[in-house]
Amino acid sequence: MPDSHPLPRIGRHILPNRVVLAPMAGVTDRPFRALCRRLGAGLVVGEMVTSDPSLWHTRKSRLRMDHRGEPGPRSVQIAGGDAAMLAEAARLNVGMGAEIIDINMGCPAKKVCNKAAGSALLRDERLVAEILEAVVAAVDVPVTLKIRTGWCAESNNGVRVARMAEAAGIQALAVHGRHRQQCYGGEAEYDTIAAIKAAVSIPVFANGDVASPEKAAHVLDYTGADAVMVGRGAQGNPWIFREIDHYLRHGEHLPPPGTRERAEVLRDHLLALHDFYGEHMGVRIARKHLGWYLAGDARFDDTGRRALRRTFNGLDDAAAQCRFIDELFRHDPATAPRRVARAVTPDGTCAA
Repeated sequence: MPDSHPLPRIGRHILPNRVVLAPMAGVTDRPFRALCRRLGAGLVVGEMVTSDPSLWHTRKSRLRMDHRGEPGPRSVQIAGGDAAMLAEAARLNVGMGAEIIDINMGCPAKKVCNKAAGSALLRDERLVAEILEAVVAAVDVPVTLKIRTGWCAESNNGVRVARMAEAAGIQALAVHGRHRQQCYGGEAEYDTIAAIKAAVSIPVFANGDVASPEKAAHVLDYTGADAVMVGRGAQGNPWIFREIDHYLRHGEHLPPPGTRERAEVLRDHLLALHDFYGEHMGVRIARKHLGWYLAGDARFDDTGRRALRRTFNGLDDAAAQCRFIDELFRHDPATAPRRVARAVTPDGTCAA
């Protein structure tokens, strides 16, 4: 049945649909955000940025904070455990063009939680309230929050944190349907997200294991959430945003992308990575993306995928990577590993 739910609003920003790209460190860089937006994401959230400005001089931080040329609304996620520092980071990022500030209280990574940041904050509700109030007061743009259901199964405090967030002035809330100790294991649960949606009036985005149009529709129906937030389901499959949006609007599936479009999108993505990071770093970052694309390409069996990944991971220059993509989508998929291996020689060019 076609979707009749109103479009989500974050402050003055009305999103064009109900499908959001989740922030993922090491994934949602500017090239990937641009690609997902082009293929239907209603909102894209940048990689987590540390709240400590003394660390912003690093190349990694500078690249994560680079939003040049991006259409709005530009959402920047900040992470840390000190309210005053987070408030200052929010102010500085708004000064650099952020139109939405997102606070990370959902990251389960040990290196983040060990610094009392990310989902570790959910263990200290007093500090949560202090951070939320400080950041909201610091900026004149909407502030959003991403959380998990709690720290562990015994402290499932997502509903309390959600109510605190609404009281502090948070404009939208994304909830991953796992507690921190689950990391990304097991299956996401949506009962807590449904309870959070029933407890607050601000928009709620449901996150966790949304990897198909049918699953998105089920999660929205089950939880009553205002949008789904897609993370790992978009890795190697940026088409998922338009597919979910179309399914929600019309109750029918879009045809999958054809071979020509897959080739063009993958090649454009590689070129954008080479341009954004420079050849040396861009070539290395492209390797994980190619692995994700291959994992979702039904033309190849596991043996073929392993052979193709092995070849691609051995390439050290942008031109060879582009020749790999050009050859990958030619003729019989069964012969692709051998053809690609022959094609990626030092001659040739990588034309835009």
